Amino acid sequence: MYRHHPQWQWARQIVEEGRIGPLRTIHSFFSFHDDQPESILNHREWGGGGLMDIGCYSLSLSRFLFQSQPERVLGVLREDPQFGVDCLTSGILQFAAGTSTFTCSTQLASYQRVHLYGTNGRVELETPFNPPTDRPARAWLEIDESLEEIRFDPCDQYGIQADLFSRAILDDTSVPTPLEDAVANMVVLEAIVRSGQRQAWVTIH
Repeated sequence: MYRHHPQWQWARQIVEEGRIGPLRTIHSFFSFHDDQPESILNHREWGGGGLMDIGCYSLSLSRFLFQSQPERVLGVLREDPQFGVDCLTSGILQFAAGTSTFTCSTQLASYQRVHLYGTNGRVELETPFNPPTDRPARAWLEIDESLEEIRFDPCDQYGIQADLFSRAILDDTSVPTPLEDAVANMVVLEAIVRSGQRQAWVTIH
């Protein structure tokens, strides 16, 4: 859903147009605190853990912006001793054109941010994953030491996603984010887990 929000359409256009120069590295952070035993996040058998719930977005946005799969990844996962799910995960994704680093956690103070760095400038998104629906979302574009704040009107990114999916059905066209993209994202996610278990880089085949 996040890809359909105007702020991400704008960010990708900035990158594609080369306004910050070639994209070289991305850093993303996403966290909140949920240590309740009844939470789905804290049940391994239900697919719990921070990487599956919110870390997947960091992997997805990196692939979205570099428009490719990473060549190899390195992951560090910390498991909650009571629940047996990852509660703090950090990783490095190495792409042909650059790198992406991320941290996600379900047991930290709530915070989120994404930074994109090119050779000539940078982009910062304040609420990249679940922007507010009652006030504008904000981003910053800095090029050659000139900083500009951009505001995006409030919208429902889930509603936009649903409308685009419905339109694809009605028009018999490809869906905006095909199943193959989800599978490719899971390949990277599973490689992060294997890397954490092996304490070594894992190559993406």
